[in-house]
This record gives sequence, structure tokens and C-alpha cells, in this order.
Amino acid sequence: MNESNLRFHKKLLLIINPVSGKRAVIRYVPQIIRSFMDAGFRVTAMVTAARGDAAEFARLYGAEHDLIVCTGGDGTLNETLSGLADADIHVPIGYIPCGSTNDFALSRRLSQDIPTAAEAIARGTVRRFDVGRFERHYFSYVAAFGAFSWLSYTTDQNLKNVLGHTAYILDGIKDLPKVRPLHMKVTADGRVCEGDYILGTIANSTSIAGTIQLPESAVDTCDGLFEVLLIRNPRTLAEFSDTVQAVLNQDYRSDRIVFLHASDILCESPEMIEWTVDGEFPGIFNRVHITPMPGFLQLIS
Repeated sequence: MNESNLRFHKKLLLIINPVSGKRAVIRYVPQIIRSFMDAGFRVTAMVTAARGDAAEFARLYGAEHDLIVCTGGDGTLNETLSGLADADIHVPIGYIPCGSTNDFALSRRLSQDIPTAAEAIARGTVRRFDVGRFERHYFSYVAAFGAFSWLSYTTDQNLKNVLGHTAYILDGIKDLPKVRPLHMKVTADGRVCEGDYILGTIANSTSIAGTIQLPESAVDTCDGLFEVLLIRNPRTLAEFSDTVQAVLNQDYRSDRIVFLHASDILCESPEMIEWTVDGEFPGIFNRVHITPMPGFLQLIS
């Protein structure tokens, strides 16, 4: 081996979620590490064993490294990013998507082939993206309430490993009786929208839950603005059909849908409501304040 290849001038923290997706990442770990070593990184690998581990690794050790790379699903990325944000650590992140849906990777056009993703990070450049602050939590691409927003964190991991995105569809059918209108007052940069909604999303992405697509022309992921989508409660079968068609056709001018851009968003409800951030469960709230952290995410790809 050439002596120069042994001179690692950069330090990389590799956070591995071994159970994400179909556990495929395990057999690629030596290849991933070799890719980063060849690029001049001294690699420290840490393996998660429980929820919150990735955030703790990033918070405790992130500042000691030049680059943090996480492997897993959107939840692992969220944890890694949250750990950095909590500690105000500004270190670039590489993401090797190995989850069941990988909304973030789809919207950022990241390769979902594990070796290819690692190589892209090893030779990549930084792109900046906004991050959302959700009370004491953070999100890289979406905060949501209402219909099916709970699926990412309630669908069994083993079922997701076997069936992938189909697992969410099956759980969605099973949970149809849970769908009900939620009364919400949303104040977005001073504009007030109040009504009964079956779904609400505050996003910085063109893909939400693997099913809702926002027009690329309408989304700028580093402009300090969120895309706010509120779907009104359909009162008749005809309204339900119109709503479904509007979503599928990306017709966000429909009177069944509220679609706008805003940076400062306050959501208030008369009842406690379950939310999800990047597919993870932050808790139940009747008041949520959402603001951007412009350009905080430094993504290497």
C-alpha cells in the first residue's frame, strides 16, 4: 500500500443503524469504511442499539470530527441532525439511506444504492438545506398531523423490513377508522387559516410520506420558507373524491386544499394532537411553534 494512503488528515464519525430497512447495511460496512479511508478519513464507527443513540453520538462526539455519516432511515438522519442542533455543532453530514421509504433521500436525489451513496459522500461537496425547529425538536423535511401521519412510527419494524413501503399501505388501510377531522388554527407569517383538516404538513421537501408530491417548481429547500399543506375535511363522498384527485394531480389550487409558503408558523388546537417529525413521534401538543434554521444542514453528496 502506498504510504500516503495511511495518512488520514480528516476524522469521520460513522453512525450505523443496523436494523433499519431490511438490515442490508450490515454486509456493506467494510466497503463503506474502506471508501472513506481511501478518501483520507480516519473512521470511528458507532452502532445504535436504541432510539436516541444517534442523537447522543452526534451531540457528544460530533464536534471532534470533520464529517458525520449516518446510515439508516429518515429517523436516523433526524436523530443525527437533532444531536448536532441541540449542541449547536456545525459539521457536515453524509446520509446513506437504508430505510423503508427514504423521503429525504428521494427529495434530495440521493442514491439509495449503499456503496454508491458512500462513494458519493467520499468525493462529494456541501449543499445547504434549511432545518425546521419544532418546539424542542427538529426536522429535516416535514412536521405533520392528521391522517396517516402516525404510520412511520407505529408500523412494526419487522413488517417494514419485509414489505418496505407496502407495510405503510397495509397499516394505513387498517387504520382508516382513526381518520377524523382535527380543528386547527394555523397562523403562517400573519395569515390565519382555521378549519377542520384531515391532514396538515409543514415541509421542506418535494416528497411527503412517499405518497404526497409537491411540485419541484414550488419548493426551494434553502430559502428560509416552509411549504404548508392543509387538506380540508371532506363532508361528502364527492368532496372526498375531489380531494383525492387534487392531491394525486398536485392541484394545490383546489378549494379542498390550502397551500402556502411561510417561515414563522403557529399551530393551535382546542385538543391535544399527535404530531410526527420526519416520521418520528415527538409527543402530543395543542400549540406548536415552528421556525426555520436557514441553511443549518450541510449535506455532503
